This record gives sequence, structure tokens and C-alpha cells, in this order.
Amino acid sequence: MTGSSKNKVTIVFDGYPDAGDSQIDSDIAIIYSRKISADDKIRKLLEESGNKKNIVVVSNDREIQDFVKMYGATAMGIEEFIGSDKQRSQKAGEDVSELKLTYTQMQKVNDEFRKLWLK
Repeated sequence: MTGSSKNKVTIVFDGYPDAGDSQIDSDIAIIYSRKISADDKIRKLLEESGNKKNIVVVSNDREIQDFVKMYGATAMGIEEFIGSDKQRSQKAGEDVSELKLTYTQMQKVNDEFRKLWLK
């Protein structure tokens, strides 16, 4: 999912985790911003990071994109990120129209969305 075992993925959500919240995947870190906004948490993580040129922040928020670029990291919109992933898959000879999640993966994603949106 991350393209390489050396790549780290961090997802930042607003607020606090629900009791018993678990990771989606062992390769993905999930951070809840708690008392500050997710945008502020992303800013703080970027400011504290070492090699900013190796960081890609995916967000459609123009203010976050501008901040990320100002700090020397790469900013991408969601559609751009998804499109670049499809392009990489096509270059590798994969048929992206046939990429599917397993039932277990779909359940995990649905459970996460239920926790966030159906409180």
C-alpha cells in the first residue's frame, strides 16, 4: 500500500479515538489531534520532522497545501494522489480496474467510517 516498506503513512483525524480503536494496518499510523485541529497537528508534525523534502501531505485544504509547500515538503490534492497511484500501477502493468479489496479489508474500512460518521 505504501509503495515501499521504507515509506511510512500517517493519517491524522480530528478529535479523540473511540474506546478500543485499533490500527487499520500495521503499516499505517493513525493519529488523533485531540485538543487541537487535525490541520494544526499536521503543521506541528511537519515542523518537527527532519527531511521535509521526503514528505508528501495529501489534503484538499488549500491552506495546508500552502503551508506544506512553504516548509519544503510536497502537497497533493486527493484526486492528484489517487491519480498518481493509478498511473504508477498502470506503468507497472497492473490493471487498476481489477484492483479489489478483500472482504476483511472492506469491513475494516467500513468500521472506521462508521466510528467516525455514525456516532
